[in-house]
Amino acid sequence: MVPFSPARHTGGVTAHPYRAWSPAAFTFPLPDGHRFPAYKYEGVRQLLSAHLPVLDTPALAWADAAQVHDPHWLRRWRRGEVSAAEERAFGLPWSPGVVERARRAAGGSLAALHDALAVGWGANLAGGTHHAFADRAEGFCLLNDAALLTRHALDRGLARRVAVLDLDVHQGNGTAALLAGEARAFTLSVHGERNYPFRKEQSSLDLGLGDGVTDAEYLAVLRAQVLPALDAFRPDLLLYLAGVDVLAGDRFGRFALTLAGVRERNRAVLRWARAADIPVVTMMAGGYNRDHALTVQAHASVVLDGLEVLG
Repeated sequence: MVPFSPARHTGGVTAHPYRAWSPAAFTFPLPDGHRFPAYKYEGVRQLLSAHLPVLDTPALAWADAAQVHDPHWLRRWRRGEVSAAEERAFGLPWSPGVVERARRAAGGSLAALHDALAVGWGANLAGGTHHAFADRAEGFCLLNDAALLTRHALDRGLARRVAVLDLDVHQGNGTAALLAGEARAFTLSVHGERNYPFRKEQSSLDLGLGDGVTDAEYLAVLRAQVLPALDAFRPDLLLYLAGVDVLAGDRFGRFALTLAGVRERNRAVLRWARAADIPVVTMMAGGYNRDHALTVQAHASVVLDGLEVLG
């Protein structure tokens, strides 16, 4: 395992080794008024480009996708042999572009994993597609990057124990199902108990919270239950799904966090990773706020917080 590498200091000016990956250049057709927040990817890239290099994501190899997904199912999606029911569950109309975009989002997470192993932190400005199952797409999620990174790291001996910390407002049902029974992986989901998905899977630890959760309530759960659980598992790699649909005003969330609360959440997780001296990969996950500028700012904040805490 490559140890955490702090920022370098050159001539009195702090120079960090970090970069981020973005699939914003890879778009796909959407009907007018569709609820998918395509705007946020370009917005986050623009906001962060002054702070660190932002690179276009590579496409995930189909062989890598087949580590966690059924090859026949993948082949059908590549060819467009998708039923209307499958499209409805996915939430997006099939097109070659939407499949390529899914490959680019997951490819960014894989690139960020290798950054994390090299310098302590990798950032994907997309990903966190935790509703994808082995042979089922749900909730805008086609390829499950968290499960894929876990398998990639474990099977190649890049990590011995991987923790997936999912702080999206929706349970990471696909990730829980794909990693069930893998003793070297710990899936921890903090989510709205009464929110989508309405049929929950069993994570290693599920913390389902009620509607209207405030900053203080959420951060108390983080400190009293989440961070101690990570301490107990003792991973040597952390995958952090930093969803911002926990914010008040999110169209699909029912929590009431402020941007300050989200940033304190991020800093607490990243401080934990730094203190534990383990690499961390950050992925955007969900965010659908009625205030588009707030969505962009909140998603960018995990990277800004990473630069503050880790750099």
